[in-house]
Amino acid sequence: MKGDVTILAVETSCDETAAAVVRNGRQVLSNEVASQIKIHAKYGGVVPEIASRHHTEIIDTIIQAALKDAGLSYGDMDAVAVTYGPGLVGALLTGVSTAKALAYALHKPIVGVHHIEGHIAANYIAYPELTPPFLCLAVSGGHTHLIHVKGYREFDLIGRTRDDAAGEAFDKVARVLGLGYPGGPAIDVAAKRSDSGYMDFPRVDIEDAPYDFSFSGLKTAVINHIHGIRQRGEELPMADIAASFQQAVVDVLVGKSLLACREAGIGTLVLAGGVSANTALREHLAKNAKNQGVRVYVPPIEYCTDNAAMIGCAGYYRLTAGDVSDLSLNAVPGLPL
Repeated sequence: MKGDVTILAVETSCDETAAAVVRNGRQVLSNEVASQIKIHAKYGGVVPEIASRHHTEIIDTIIQAALKDAGLSYGDMDAVAVTYGPGLVGALLTGVSTAKALAYALHKPIVGVHHIEGHIAANYIAYPELTPPFLCLAVSGGHTHLIHVKGYREFDLIGRTRDDAAGEAFDKVARVLGLGYPGGPAIDVAAKRSDSGYMDFPRVDIEDAPYDFSFSGLKTAVINHIHGIRQRGEELPMADIAASFQQAVVDVLVGKSLLACREAGIGTLVLAGGVSANTALREHLAKNAKNQGVRVYVPPIEYCTDNAAMIGCAGYYRLTAGDVSDLSLNAVPGLPL
């Protein structure tokens, strides 16, 4: 495509309803996000049916706000990009159905985008100089992946979680500690109040898959430790437990990522996904990567969690390569990368 390319992007994979207008892949003209955290907090996690209903109620308003903030109209759009997986099927269907309707009405192409591909692309927005190839640690509530990003549309998944994703483990431990939902930010805050040494919680290595992750055993060990303290009627050292659990997760994430960099001879590591907002992860990764001579890119906080600007960026590289979808596009909740 010649000239400027302006994309209207939609993201509804979980509990954020988001729309954005992105020009030429890296210039964000608007980025609207409506979070449902307060709605789901009382349930201790996302309720899929409630999330889908809320997306349906608000998505038109969010899209209109994104266009208004960009100072543009539907007619100024060159394409529509949308997350079609992975995620909650009902939530995904809301975004996909809306995007298909817009593409049909506007006679514009529609581009289906993988959610994790979007998270990777968030770094392109923040860092104009960043181009593939590089290694990416994508870590969120539903995914913990190590990805060799060979090109804008070429990905080699070299490591993944065998059970709980890191963000999922944060949520479950936070729930048992009584810290509420979402668990990641709550544990991050609680950990900062710890002034003692770390407790010895397990860090799992998988012998035949050095880049794979496993957080189920760690989660169980921490929860059993908490239950044991409560059963003995002792005071719960919440901050110390939060800090020790968090450090165990961070040690594994950082250790495996930098091991992969060393063994593959890759000098650039990119962080992506909701857990990339964790301050301990950012600090620990920056320190250890510097010692190893690896350059690290970390997205700004507003691009760590789900948003549509990242979908517009990823969609741009698919669109300009001629990789577009059609009106048979459907939600794929278990979409592989």
